[in-house]
Amino acid sequence: MQPKKTPQQIDAMREGGKILATIYEGLKKQIVPGVSELELDAWVDREIKALGAVATYKTPEVKFPNVICISANDEIVHGIPTAYKLEQGDVVSFDLVISYKGMKTDSAFTVVVGEKPGGAKKHLLTYTERSLYAGVDAIKGPVYTGDIGAAVEKVLDEGRLGIIRELVGHGVGQEMHMPPEIPNYGTKGTGVLLKPGDTIAIEPMATLGKERIRSEEDGWTISTADGSLAAHFEHTVLITETGAEILTQL
Repeated sequence: MQPKKTPQQIDAMREGGKILATIYEGLKKQIVPGVSELELDAWVDREIKALGAVATYKTPEVKFPNVICISANDEIVHGIPTAYKLEQGDVVSFDLVISYKGMKTDSAFTVVVGEKPGGAKKHLLTYTERSLYAGVDAIKGPVYTGDIGAAVEKVLDEGRLGIIRELVGHGVGQEMHMPPEIPNYGTKGTGVLLKPGDTIAIEPMATLGKERIRSEEDGWTISTADGSLAAHFEHTVLITETGAEILTQL
């Protein structure tokens, strides 16, 4: 069970979620061929500070070396920004957690650099993002984590994508990672019952290949074992009496 949140804490998450979404709106305009991951990280760092928030990844809670995770091509999550300059056609995921008034919000998106996605890349991004919203739509009030996972899994199976089963969504709020886990697969009516006032991060991760993963030598980055392209979409969501409120959107 999650610790209860006060109305003030939930309002802080609403405000923080909008700040995160505002940062992403600006970030997407910076993602062009030739820009380095470190340049994007520095841009996000400036925006977080300018908007009065804190980069959660840089706090003692996480101790990540940068403010945002940038994962390119076969990298799924937790990519450390480097001097690598993005190239046209790269499939790149961005994952950011910020703290605002002591409360955390978490969101991720994937883009194809410098071009309108087509073919297999478009298929990967379309179905992964669609599965995120299927997970959100499964919430009609109190809901089991298995209901959300089953909805995500159904869409990813329809897209014949590899479902990353070793990495999961999670509760979020007072801390970045809180109970319960929110797998991207599951059986309806099973798992933990989420109740109004609970806040979770739903984050499907999928590949054009198999589901096996490997950890890189940097101790953070997780990539596909078969080298296939990966995508990652995520929102922080509030469970309400009748449904779900996405907190990390404008």
